[in-house]
Amino acid sequence: MNQSEQLQTQLNRFQKLALIVGVAALALCGIGVALNKAQFFQSYLFGYLFWFGIAIGCFSVVALHHLVGGGWGFVIQRILESGSRTLPLMLILFLPLFFGMQDLYLWAHPEAVANDKILHQKAPYLNVTFFWIRAGVYFAVWGFFIYVLNKWSQDQDRTGYPLLTLKIEKFAGPALVFYVLTMSFAAFDWVMSLEPHWFSTIFGVIFVVGQGLTTLAFAIIGVKLLSDHQPIASVIQTKHFHDLGNLMFAFVLLWAYVSFSQFFIIWSGNLPEEITWYLHRIHGGWGVVAMIIVIFHFFVPFFLLLLRKTKQRSKVLVKIAVAMFFMRMVDLYWTVAPNFNEGKFGIHWMDVLAPVGIGGLWIAVFIAQLKGRALMPLHDPRLTEAFASHHE
Repeated sequence: MNQSEQLQTQLNRFQKLALIVGVAALALCGIGVALNKAQFFQSYLFGYLFWFGIAIGCFSVVALHHLVGGGWGFVIQRILESGSRTLPLMLILFLPLFFGMQDLYLWAHPEAVANDKILHQKAPYLNVTFFWIRAGVYFAVWGFFIYVLNKWSQDQDRTGYPLLTLKIEKFAGPALVFYVLTMSFAAFDWVMSLEPHWFSTIFGVIFVVGQGLTTLAFAIIGVKLLSDHQPIASVIQTKHFHDLGNLMFAFVLLWAYVSFSQFFIIWSGNLPEEITWYLHRIHGGWGVVAMIIVIFHFFVPFFLLLLRKTKQRSKVLVKIAVAMFFMRMVDLYWTVAPNFNEGKFGIHWMDVLAPVGIGGLWIAVFIAQLKGRALMPLHDPRLTEAFASHHE
């Protein structure tokens, strides 16, 4: 199954636009380094974490699909695989953070560690050398699993060997386990340690669920854009959008559950070293952002996705996905930004340009990967069963 020339032209045009916008936005942020180095790295970290979350989230959701099967996964499989193959770009974009360690992390200052009992106790784990060693291990683990899943998928397209499906299914389970473990620790390292006196054992899970939710929103947007083109147009059905809507609904509920659990435990405990994290995020204007997140990240999508018709109407579902995609960015900003401004709400111009710049580069590489393979799996033996029973 080949992509149409019209689709190729549209993808080429959008890829070029994304690359131009990305380079231009990052160039302007580069000027910002001279004006405010600390702000640059703070904005860069926020933008990086958002797009990295989609890249690694694509890996986790495609692994989930290989475990459970279903037509919903086949129509977005190539989107997810292409997104996961952007990991080398995200590795390259991670490296500039080396030069901003002291602008981001209090524990990266030797004098701060020497004068702080808690930081001194955490120093064997929270130190620059071990931070980068762990990051290298994380990327190596993710890269290994992504490479194998994509290679076996490509081999299946080429050979149609049925046993490859069984191999992929068996491999996907450990891949998900290692993803949850390594991503949880990466969330501790990259985000939770921004406020090194604070800790939450559930924080990594919240981050993992958030990445899955962002990825599903992105995949729904992507498959809707591709649904008018072959081969997606000939196989996608109302049932698939309904299933994707159900999955997004499940992730919304799971995100709300783990987020509220963390809040309830910390708030009821009322310990100074824990409660401060939330105080920074409900005072100084951040409380308004928190209410926006509660309303538009949970209540609105929850009630909309309860409705069967909402999930079956692709035009409505994609609008919900776009809103959720934006709200995921708001939630991440609410998580990251208050660490740097002592609870005072504010949006710097680099907070806008950094995610736009990184996103432009990411989308350009994503499209390059998407164009490299057929938009649907070719010889997966589960395809016939997945699509045969849902024709409408």
